[in-house]
Amino acid sequence: MITKKPFYITTTLPYVNAEPHIGHALEFVRADVIARYKESLGYDVFFNTGTDEHGTKILEGAEKEGISVQEYVDRNAARFKELYPKLGITKDIHFIRTTDEKHIKAAQEIWKRCDQNGYIDKKEYEAKYCVGCELHKTDSELIDGKCPIHPNREIEIIKEENYFFAFKKIKPKLKELYENNPSLVIPDFRFNEIKAFLDRGLEDFSISRLKSNMSWGIPVPGDDEHVMYVWFDALTNYISTLDWPEGENYKKYWEQVGQEKREVVQYCGKDNLRQQSAIWQAMLLAAELPTTTNIIINGFVTAPDGTKMSKSLGNVVSPTEVIEAFKDVTDYPEDVIRFVLLHDISSFEDGGMSLESIKQSYQAHLQNGIGNLTNRIMKLAVTYDVRLLEGETFVESINTPNYLHVSPALDIFYVKEAIDGLMACIKTIDNNIQQQEPFKVIKIDEIKGKVLIHKNLHDLWIIAQMLSVFMPSTSTKIIECIRENKMPEKPLFNRLP
Repeated sequence: MITKKPFYITTTLPYVNAEPHIGHALEFVRADVIARYKESLGYDVFFNTGTDEHGTKILEGAEKEGISVQEYVDRNAARFKELYPKLGITKDIHFIRTTDEKHIKAAQEIWKRCDQNGYIDKKEYEAKYCVGCELHKTDSELIDGKCPIHPNREIEIIKEENYFFAFKKIKPKLKELYENNPSLVIPDFRFNEIKAFLDRGLEDFSISRLKSNMSWGIPVPGDDEHVMYVWFDALTNYISTLDWPEGENYKKYWEQVGQEKREVVQYCGKDNLRQQSAIWQAMLLAAELPTTTNIIINGFVTAPDGTKMSKSLGNVVSPTEVIEAFKDVTDYPEDVIRFVLLHDISSFEDGGMSLESIKQSYQAHLQNGIGNLTNRIMKLAVTYDVRLLEGETFVESINTPNYLHVSPALDIFYVKEAIDGLMACIKTIDNNIQQQEPFKVIKIDEIKGKVLIHKNLHDLWIIAQMLSVFMPSTSTKIIECIRENKMPEKPLFNRLP
């Protein structure tokens, strides 16, 4: 029996103090594309996601609504869990909540190991703190005394006795990790940012809060007066989901076995760069655990003019809103949002989006692109009874640089470049039909015409196979039409009203 090579991929865990937004959808969909791609190559994939449910923002949200914190996190976690199928993420997902008992035990265990290895100290401190980021801020990180990411929140001055993680002490090991793993952080310019952060010098950071000041958190082992600081707690989810320390999934997907290279991939937004590539890797090193293989850093989804999306500005695009806007014109609204997130947004830079820009992309690429091409080829195939034979060997025939670029681009997480290559293939097929005119040739030379239509049908099959990781529902429908030699019952992507 052939044993599949394990592959682990995870998103970050969003806070449950607000509704899921388009940035969450971007991260979820991109991770799903890579998970599907790896599965198509025969990997045994573990796909992790979930919700981060501790910290000041959570406590504030519950108090504002006048409900218990547990009720608040239960309700909001369900909203995230309900989003995945709406985004076409239908494969097995391992959904971890930081209020799960197995997560609490894992967070306390990694605390103990870091402490035993000499990386946790208790001391008094005073620091500037952004509740929005759940991070300490130096003066150089503030603009006019405010956090540039959360300018509407006042910076808090925290003064109390806390436990600290020895960031300074771990710096040599962290620096060695960066030097020995040139693709640890992707893209390179984000890796350069975190290297510069390291070079500027690290400061030990607080990893606990007095329970009397912030009661909603995981108790610190051996000290009931303190609860864990949210990042030390939340980051542990990447292994608590694997039932660390003794679980079989941990041993299979995370633990190093002999000389075999593990593949452990984390997706996150650029506002998580420090947490994922410095704090979490430092925690793993301090606990003497294997580190991550790749950390993929997304940019932000912004308004088309580059400004941050904000409810007060009225420029917010929600994933649910997009799905609702297209459910009456296509049976595959989940593939519409998947397409625009993958195609219209840079793989690593910020990208603008609005409901109007989504509609324009839909018309240009789905209605007039994939949908029109499918209808065109299937009409010819059905009309002239051209079929792909059962068991026929399908040789890759769209021999263009764009087609050959799709898999290599996904290998290095360039998802936009990969789908761009696929769309270029669609354009190539469409141009070939225009130039060769099989619909005219078949009326003069039936054999030659059927050969051309068969080639078009074959190319459409390949497109459908490649679409399976990007737009799975659309892929399934096109494959069904080809196998059953039938037209779609209605256009895959109908005209907008």
